[in-house]
Amino acid sequence: MDKMVNILTHPLIAHKLTIMRDKNTSVKDFRECAHEVALLIGYEATKDLILSDHEIETPITKTIGKTIEKQVALIPILRAGLGMVDAMMDLIPAAKIGHIGLYRNEETLEPVEYYCKLPTDIAKRQVLVLDPMLATGGSAVAAINFIKKRNANNIKFCCIIAAPEGIKVLREAHPDVEIFCGALDEKLNEHGYIVPGLGDAGDRLFGTL
Repeated sequence: MDKMVNILTHPLIAHKLTIMRDKNTSVKDFRECAHEVALLIGYEATKDLILSDHEIETPITKTIGKTIEKQVALIPILRAGLGMVDAMMDLIPAAKIGHIGLYRNEETLEPVEYYCKLPTDIAKRQVLVLDPMLATGGSAVAAINFIKKRNANNIKFCCIIAAPEGIKVLREAHPDVEIFCGALDEKLNEHGYIVPGLGDAGDRLFGTL
């Protein structure tokens, strides 16, 4: 596997993904598991944040601690990406949040933009693009295109599950973007859905089945 593609193998992710895949799982349980999986993915995606020295005084003595030098921007792809934001904010409360709105043309399977609002200082930040599903890769590529137009050059993509086709498309379009994924599934079906997948992540997160 490409060193820029990180497929996480933590037992907790495997367990929670089994719950998420089950068609009988409730909206509440699906949402809670998505939060927990996103938290574990976020932990991995932020493991190389740059630190700088910071002098503090403990109740015992003065010491040099570490603080994050380059701040983070979280960019969920609407709407399903919103299901990963709270978990990431638990890890990085000071992160700024932008939003990119895309929908998939059901005939062409191509992404169509309807909204884009990003932090003004995004070029200075480590950017985490969030979307539970990396299926065709079209939405991920389009979102990262928008972000790069704002001069951001430190971008990672975080998803819960991915199809090989989506990873291939994203890697070819943006070879500098590292991918963090909870599971790599088998393929896309003729409708562009991940197999075995978990259905439509947005519908299952927000109860709009």
